[in-house]
Amino acid sequence: MTSSRIDVSSHRKYWHIFSRILIFVCIVEPLSASTYYMDSNDGNDVNTGLSPQQAWESLQPVNQREFQPGDKILFKAGTRYAGRLKPQGCGSEGNPIIIDSYGQGSRPRIDGEGKVPEAMLLHNVEYWEVRNLEFTNLGEEHERNRNGIVISLRDFGTAHHIHLKNLFIHNVNGSLLKGRGEGHAILWNCSGRDKKSCFDGLLIEGCHIRDCGRNGIKGGGLWSRRSWYPSKNVIIRNNLIEGVPGDGIVPIACEGAVVENNVMRDCPRLLPEGEAAAGIWPWSCDNTIIQFNEVSDHKAPWDGQGFDADYNCRNTVIQYNYSHNNEGGFLLICTPGGRDPNDNIGNIGTIIRYNISVNDGLRRHPTREGIFSPAFHITGPCRDTQIYNNVIYVTRKPDDEIDNTLLKMDNWGGTWPENTFFWNNIFYAEDTVKYDFGDAKNTVFESNLYYGNHISHPNDPNAVFGDPLFLKPGSKEPGMQTVLDYRLCNGSLCIAAGRIVWEKDGRDFAGLSLPVDRLPCIGAFEYVSASKQNAR
Repeated sequence: MTSSRIDVSSHRKYWHIFSRILIFVCIVEPLSASTYYMDSNDGNDVNTGLSPQQAWESLQPVNQREFQPGDKILFKAGTRYAGRLKPQGCGSEGNPIIIDSYGQGSRPRIDGEGKVPEAMLLHNVEYWEVRNLEFTNLGEEHERNRNGIVISLRDFGTAHHIHLKNLFIHNVNGSLLKGRGEGHAILWNCSGRDKKSCFDGLLIEGCHIRDCGRNGIKGGGLWSRRSWYPSKNVIIRNNLIEGVPGDGIVPIACEGAVVENNVMRDCPRLLPEGEAAAGIWPWSCDNTIIQFNEVSDHKAPWDGQGFDADYNCRNTVIQYNYSHNNEGGFLLICTPGGRDPNDNIGNIGTIIRYNISVNDGLRRHPTREGIFSPAFHITGPCRDTQIYNNVIYVTRKPDDEIDNTLLKMDNWGGTWPENTFFWNNIFYAEDTVKYDFGDAKNTVFESNLYYGNHISHPNDPNAVFGDPLFLKPGSKEPGMQTVLDYRLCNGSLCIAAGRIVWEKDGRDFAGLSLPVDRLPCIGAFEYVSASKQNAR
């Protein structure tokens, strides 16, 4: 007679194997992932949201739901939603939560109408991607703490993979006063007392920011060196910022941030007198790379440079950028003296190389120190700065009142810069420029070219004097293509006249490898014959 008794041990064995497979499947591909649809024209909030025919109408059901890894929230093209988008929940590695658009037409628009602090808030979440949407937050008057998008952490720990892509953020009239609730198009921030927080994998890419006050893209966290907890893998690239009067792009408390291929232009003169702002610059960051950006027409009442390496930063690299028509000048390097070194270590190891500055420093309005707009302003305890292979083209000043200083060394907080090196630069002046070294220590010039009338020019043992023979001198039009006008023609005094700075893997502005069998050229470009230039 055959027994019908179940083999319990075998049953348990197979159930154990099945359970492990089920857990693995849930980790790899979440079973609960859903796609939710938004349609403010034909949707209804009593719908399920799970199909275009069952779309939600307003932001309310989105803000009330906690989303799961792999979920998608799709807004119909050409629709508009009033209020604040504040979704909740976290994605997971490989399964981010995605906000995007569907259908044909213009980007879906989230309109804060000036009635909410921000048009979108991502708070204490991770693994999110937001793409192809439009945000605005315009009130009747400028308002404190009014922003377009805010990404914030508080007592969260490390938030991974926050991506903002191809967004249009415009008409955000936040406060224009720095440090007093200033407004932003995009703001990120980390805070908390119980658990340190930071971002790992913050990407802001391909966004268009227009007519936002005060700032474009800015973010921060635990900046003091005694509690420094930097965000990592922060990348800000391929963004267009226009009509922003304040700071363009400012990473704060970051390690290894990369800011590249961005354009900031047409910065209106809207800030109150005494307000300071600049184009692109890090604050309390280490190993920042700022490259292939274009900044023009900055008109801030104070500072107003295209680029800046600032307070409490180490090893900032600013390279392959184009700065032009900025009223405050090309470059600021600064940090205040007299601070507790446990908070502020100063500004150490900044490298400025292979940049083009044209027609910068044309401020006509009085500042805190009268008419002040040197091409370079270096102030405070800035140490071990290297500035090499740049082209500084100073056009003729339209009147005598405009500052014609090429370099101003200063003592913010009572401390002077120390160990500043200028190598292989072209200092081209259509008229007259001057230098002011103050009491800076060990400022060294070597193998630079000087053209024009240089008053009190530095002692430079291998100086070259004469016309560098640019391909098309004086070009100051927008677009990175313009920088090619500052290549060298045959017979230039700059050819093979520089000193070796990069030992290997160096490249010029155009991407040409630096020579290994001869000295490099002075300036931002290695010499290429006319026939080869045309071929390229």
